[in-house]
Amino acid sequence: MRAIKITSYFIISIVLMMGTKQANAQLAGLQSIYFDNQYLANPAMAGLDKGLNLNAGYQAQWTSVPGGPRLQDLTADYNSGNRVGLGFIVNNDATGLISRTRILGTYAYHLPVSETGKLNFGLSFGVNDSYIDYSKINGDQGDVSVGLFNQRRIYLDGDVGIAYTTESGLNIQAAVPNLGSILFNSDGSNLAVDRSTFYTAISYKYQLGDYTRITVEPKLAYRGVKGFQDIADIGGNLTLDDYGLNMMGLYHTNKAFTAGIGFNLPLSPIRVLFSYTGNAGALGYYANNTFEFGLKYMLFKTNKNP
Repeated sequence: MRAIKITSYFIISIVLMMGTKQANAQLAGLQSIYFDNQYLANPAMAGLDKGLNLNAGYQAQWTSVPGGPRLQDLTADYNSGNRVGLGFIVNNDATGLISRTRILGTYAYHLPVSETGKLNFGLSFGVNDSYIDYSKINGDQGDVSVGLFNQRRIYLDGDVGIAYTTESGLNIQAAVPNLGSILFNSDGSNLAVDRSTFYTAISYKYQLGDYTRITVEPKLAYRGVKGFQDIADIGGNLTLDDYGLNMMGLYHTNKAFTAGIGFNLPLSPIRVLFSYTGNAGALGYYANNTFEFGLKYMLFKTNKNP
């Protein structure tokens, strides 16, 4: 009976991870990729400006469903003031019994092509591992199916990206994530049917008034998702620099919407981020509510590089 029980949990986990073609679970992704931590989506954004950025994020999806997806990330990117940006990413997502961890290092090069514009290139390279978390098993941890799954080898993975940015506020970018599934065609890399296949975005920051420090940044992003129709993300970000406050909103064409807020802690280089994603489609009736929390720590910041 225990073997049947653990095998059932295993099957449920697979369904949760791969069944999102209909349920849109992992399609939400981390919402900080749009404004607060663009390095997560595009390695070309690593070390875009002088200074050190440390970011941590946590997202809980389907809060009403046991074993719903949980996403976590840690990133660091740095630029000493030259054309080279360096970065490091640790991602983990867990659905049911199954967890996936990616660890990547990033090299980015920021090439001035005009007085105010830069062409940015980035490459991340590292490893990806999918495994069953024994601590979540309620049954026979020695089940053969668990052992066989965890014997899957760790595979090489990476991301590549390019971006054009200007001091006036223009940001055009494109990235291809999950290179392990393209270059190495590993079995583990194809586990998630809903993995991202490409990411593109364009945005522009507008300053409201000559003497105010208020900016509005409308943005259009377009994402490819394996096993699902492409998704467009349409929205914007309002920043009140004098108050260390920003508010963002996005509509996603998979019938989801996101609202978020970020603020600086008083007399501190720490920034706190919150966002909520809801679903206006059929999923909202039984598996809604996605919450995200993030922290940003900024060091050695100066004016932007020319």
